Amino acid sequence: MTRFGYFLASEQWGPRDLIWQAQRAQEAGFEALWLSDHFHPWTDQQGESPFVWSVLAVLARETDLPIVTAVTCPTVRTHPVIIAHAAATTAVLADGRFVLGVGSGEALNEQVTGAPWPLARQRLEMLAEAVDVMRQLWTGEVITHHGRYYTVEHARLYTLPDHPPPVFVSGLGPRAAEVAGQIGDGYICTTPDPDLVRIFDDSGGAGKPKQGGVKVCYGSDEQEAAKTVHRLWPNEGVPGELAQVLRTPEHIMQAASLVTVEQLASAVTCGPDPARHADALQEYVNAGFDDVFVNQIGPNQDDFFAFYEHEVLAELRTPSPR
Repeated sequence: MTRFGYFLASEQWGPRDLIWQAQRAQEAGFEALWLSDHFHPWTDQQGESPFVWSVLAVLARETDLPIVTAVTCPTVRTHPVIIAHAAATTAVLADGRFVLGVGSGEALNEQVTGAPWPLARQRLEMLAEAVDVMRQLWTGEVITHHGRYYTVEHARLYTLPDHPPPVFVSGLGPRAAEVAGQIGDGYICTTPDPDLVRIFDDSGGAGKPKQGGVKVCYGSDEQEAAKTVHRLWPNEGVPGELAQVLRTPEHIMQAASLVTVEQLASAVTCGPDPARHADALQEYVNAGFDDVFVNQIGPNQDDFFAFYEHEVLAELRTPSPR
């Protein structure tokens, strides 16, 4: 049976709010957590971006749910040795409930150190090498690595979980889905695209977990909810690879200024109709995803959790009549 989780948006909420949302999500019947990992928010209106590893440590203590980073980039801003260290400690704190979700990143977060931003194919090569480095370190052995992109000199992790954290790999396009199938223990995607699922499966991912994420905006008035999405997450309408290559929140906001309320209303499920919300999640189930994570855009969080607990999740978990 499909597992439904909550997607914690660190771009919009500070650490205390994220912890409260995680606890409320558990009470409402969500079964797992995604937590985004950003240095910058997408836009100034979102307005937050706490350090993910601090939040994860508290989530591990304050909830009983599985936790996935969606997603961490272990290639440019942060060396994979450091991510391996952080992930190992988090996995110990979470007692086997932690999954390291990784991806090839966005310039928005990764160029803050002034490092060059490679083209997509090279970023995927860097990701594959970074995952290999982390897995070597999780053996507990002394590691020396001289690769194409990374150097590791006599490094050993002493604090390790009983089992290495699984690595789920994000793939939003065909080549990334192929790499995810080759190197990932699972798949992460934010579009309900069965073709990408098929590519992941055909590239070595068959039988591995697949997780999808979707944004919605619950509210009593559909049009007002659409305006909330336009105010807070207009970047949902920024097309193609722009989100990966634009360097600053200002650039994202400039691109998003071309996005209309009407475009977002057709792309994001808005309003109070439980059937529409259930259909948005069911689309991922139909595409082949095992876990579906939903994020509520905007401030109406407590009402959202009550709505999903009583009207959406109950409907999705009710077997269809034969």
